[in-house]
Amino acid sequence: MRRVVRLLFCIFLVVTVVGGTVGYQLFTRTHDDPLREVDAIVVLGGEHDGREDYGIELARRGYADHVLISDPYRPYTEQDSMMPRVCSASTPDITVTCFEPHPSTTRGEAMFVQEMARRHDWREVIVVSWSYHLVRARFIFGQCFDGDVVMHAVPRDYSPNPVLWGAVYAYQYGGLGKAAVLGCD
Repeated sequence: MRRVVRLLFCIFLVVTVVGGTVGYQLFTRTHDDPLREVDAIVVLGGEHDGREDYGIELARRGYADHVLISDPYRPYTEQDSMMPRVCSASTPDITVTCFEPHPSTTRGEAMFVQEMARRHDWREVIVVSWSYHLVRARFIFGQCFDGDVVMHAVPRDYSPNPVLWGAVYAYQYGGLGKAAVLGCD
């Protein structure tokens, strides 16, 4: 029985160390691409952490004249004034389109972007999300979007809590596995 416990402990230790080391490389280190002019900026759904305004700001800085903002937050509460505000932020120079992805995942967002790219003859997009989501989002967009993708993290601070990062790593690994199985059919 002690051998089994030791073996299980060793397996747990190896998985934790390897998973943490690889997770750090994949999800903690930033995998931003250099910004360049593209056809559209895509803001993936997530926390209201400034990403929506940041995507619009990138358009104002001249990187694109179309901004697609994933909007899976409906129905809005009275306290949620942010999404209605950014969804109505179009100007004569910038078109903002909010969309509800189906399914309500990164895969659904990538499929919507592919459809918009077909309609508008877009070949390149900037995708804005969390820094730890960029690797998985790049993989999913690589499956679902025929054009070039510039991945860019929303500028923000992340918690240094190692337990939180362990949960983030596990979620991202699971999401990568799910994306590998589902593809973009």
